[in-house]
Amino acid sequence: MNLIEPSLWQTAVELQRYLDSIDHRVCFIGGIVVQRWGQPRVTGDVDATILVTFGMELRIATEVLKRYQSRIDDPLPFAIQARILLLKDLAGNKIDLSLGGMPYEERMLERATEWTIPGHGRIRTCCAEDLIVLKAFADRPQDWIDVENIIIRQTDRLDRQLILRELAILAELKEEPEILDQLNHLFDQHPSK
Repeated sequence: MNLIEPSLWQTAVELQRYLDSIDHRVCFIGGIVVQRWGQPRVTGDVDATILVTFGMELRIATEVLKRYQSRIDDPLPFAIQARILLLKDLAGNKIDLSLGGMPYEERMLERATEWTIPGHGRIRTCCAEDLIVLKAFADRPQDWIDVENIIIRQTDRLDRQLILRELAILAELKEEPEILDQLNHLFDQHPSK
């Protein structure tokens, strides 16, 4: 079942091609990737992460803004401070491009794999384990629905220890250990076979 507008798929494929052309490793995350690993659902934007060394935000943001429009006024200070570019393409589709630089984001990009979207092209997405980590860390109601659906759909294919190891570090940084409790509860509800 495909609940994503065709133009949104095209936005993702074009973003992948553009970032590849300027030698930036990209990894798609968020609602689009839920289509690959979880229960397909509607989403209205494209979320992706590229690796950007700390201190290089201005250079990379300036480069990307030559190709894509900003959705906010004064995007460069925001990109430097928040390490994200809030963009839109010519079709008006929203793109949230995170400027990753943490060790976890490097590992996530290393684990990313190609995914072919029939009729559109290929993109690199985070693995199912990293999608669970990101969704649990975000800790919003829809994210927990997505996490449970990924666990159900991927069952024994998930490396649960990897998920818990990566999430433990992030939950500690966020000072929210209850995130791990909630994930463990879902693992208990849907045990490996």
